[in-house]
Amino acid sequence: MNPTKTAAIRAVRTMRKTPASLAPTGQAARMSSITSLPKASIVAAPSAMKIPRRGVKTLDFGGTKETVWERADYPREKLHQIFANDTFAVIGYGTQGMAQSLNLRDNGLKVVVGLRESGPSWQKAINDGWVPGKTLLSIEEAATKGTILMYLLSDAGQKTMWPEFKKFVTKGKTLYFSHGFAVVYHDQTGVVPPKDVDVILAAPKGSGATVRSLFLEGRGINSSVAVYQDATGKARERAFAAGVAIGSGYLYETTFQKEVYSDLTGERGVLMGAIQGMFQAQYEVLRAKGHSPSEAFNETVEEATQSLYPLIAKNGMDWMYANCSTTAQRGALDWAPEFYTATLPVFKRLYASVENGSETKRTLDKNSRSDYRVELDKELKAIRESEMWRAGVTVRGLRPENLKK
Repeated sequence: MNPTKTAAIRAVRTMRKTPASLAPTGQAARMSSITSLPKASIVAAPSAMKIPRRGVKTLDFGGTKETVWERADYPREKLHQIFANDTFAVIGYGTQGMAQSLNLRDNGLKVVVGLRESGPSWQKAINDGWVPGKTLLSIEEAATKGTILMYLLSDAGQKTMWPEFKKFVTKGKTLYFSHGFAVVYHDQTGVVPPKDVDVILAAPKGSGATVRSLFLEGRGINSSVAVYQDATGKARERAFAAGVAIGSGYLYETTFQKEVYSDLTGERGVLMGAIQGMFQAQYEVLRAKGHSPSEAFNETVEEATQSLYPLIAKNGMDWMYANCSTTAQRGALDWAPEFYTATLPVFKRLYASVENGSETKRTLDKNSRSDYRVELDKELKAIRESEMWRAGVTVRGLRPENLKK
């Protein structure tokens, strides 16, 4: 691996760690599952970069200097000072809305949630401790009461709601996003914020479930931060403070456009779409050559997710190679260029489709249909009921922690 890339990855891994003393009150930090690996099978990890614990930092990410912020730069007392006169109004209670609102509440900030009472999330919010008429309000009531309007509906939902919602985005308020989609593609969504409000973004690099779980562990997810519009002169500081308040461990600065382009490419690429396609392709080849479902699944998915990916997450790709057999090392290193050559044109086409807006159009068209949920359920059912993932249910059931005692 290119040593500069390795240095960048080590910097990110080190920044992700947060002192246990910063965990929410009453929550005990849990150790990573990687610590349970047999010591004899582990090659010594490269030494981590020494990083000062407090203050804004400029670090070397693979040969490029970048400035980063940590949770320690915004302790709770500072958050309470910055947001002393603010009420966060979380509009939407999907995975991000739920996680961010709960983390804000646990950080002792004033939060209300805005939902439709007839919607499916209303009861879930009640179950999470939001009180109807007090902290659980209609969208209109929450948007009126809030000074920081956290617009966390789905991308299609943001487009649909905007004509009704924009009247609440009044002078002096802050409009907050966790994805720049609606603003960057305003020609397709119609979302154009008024000029007299701050428009900021804090985008967690992971699912809402992870935003919440890492916060409860006293850690924190990596997030990007951006300012689209600074009407008050305070948007940038408030964006970073909000990023910490929602549960981020370390933050880096970007733009709304770059956040959208990288996010859409990643989701459709190696984070989700590409990995699903590659899993399926390898599984089908193994099955066609006479391998059993259990063998094909173990060699395709189970070993990757349970053994190798945790090694990469812990100390990098080179460390994963160092802890595998010489046969595995040699074969993987020889075949990696083949996959690089085969997939590079696909990633270039993918990025171009994001850049030119065609990916946005397809997403909005499909996700805005009245039968979207029905069709999505069909797609997910097809995956769930395929042989590969039915085999996976059995394999996962055989993990020691899942066996009935």
